[in-house]
Amino acid sequence: MIFQRLIWSALAAAVLVGSVQTGVQHWQATPIIQAAESYESQKAAPVADHGHDAAHAHGAVAEASQWQPEDGAERSFWSWVANMLHAFSMALLVLAAMGVCLWRGTRMRSLPLALLVSAAGWLSFHFWPSLGLPAEIPGMDAARLGSRQGWWVLAAAGAALACISLAGLRSALRWPAAAAWLALPFVVGAPQAAGDPFAGFGPEAQAALRALDARFIWVTTSISLSFWASTGVACGLAFERWLRPALAAAFGHARTAQALEVNP
Repeated sequence: MIFQRLIWSALAAAVLVGSVQTGVQHWQATPIIQAAESYESQKAAPVADHGHDAAHAHGAVAEASQWQPEDGAERSFWSWVANMLHAFSMALLVLAAMGVCLWRGTRMRSLPLALLVSAAGWLSFHFWPSLGLPAEIPGMDAARLGSRQGWWVLAAAGAALACISLAGLRSALRWPAAAAWLALPFVVGAPQAAGDPFAGFGPEAQAALRALDARFIWVTTSISLSFWASTGVACGLAFERWLRPALAAAFGHARTAQALEVNP
């Protein structure tokens, strides 16, 4: 029963948040991406060594053969589907964390609790990783994808463990523990492109792309803030309406049974 309520609560939040995000992305991020894509054809092709010509050719053919949605309604629809799936997974995480907080005896109201958990999600999944690997516009050179993905996971895990340390530990050690988790990914160091990320473009294109890149970093930050804020509001309302009563009753029965076992 509780699991069904969890799924339906997360789904309701996902529909709302995914729809909001699709609109915000179309308004803020899409124009920047389209403007950057218009410069991609101006990028000079890198000089390849003959030993790797076949591999580069194979990669180019594979990239060209990948399916992509058509611009317009089809792209907007699949963006909405992707945003909804992302929102569903994050809503499940937020609601589960709120359930753990309720089990630990928190007396916070549902909406402030959801916003607090969402703030930890924004710190972990966007802000902290973006300090080392900011958002990139099309056409930029970057470090190897596997290296960037590995460092992103390390930064997100470090920030999440820092939040868990602050929320779960009761001793004064929680502060140095949180600081150590936050510092770990930057001690390792984020992978960066070997040279200028806009190498291969002409001077005018480079100037335009650098301006677009600076705007894109701020835009993605604001979009992420709107995502986590709307997730917090939607999850707070859903948790209060459908999950908190059932969880409170279940936890109350469990504590009563435990007390009877200790003091029969």
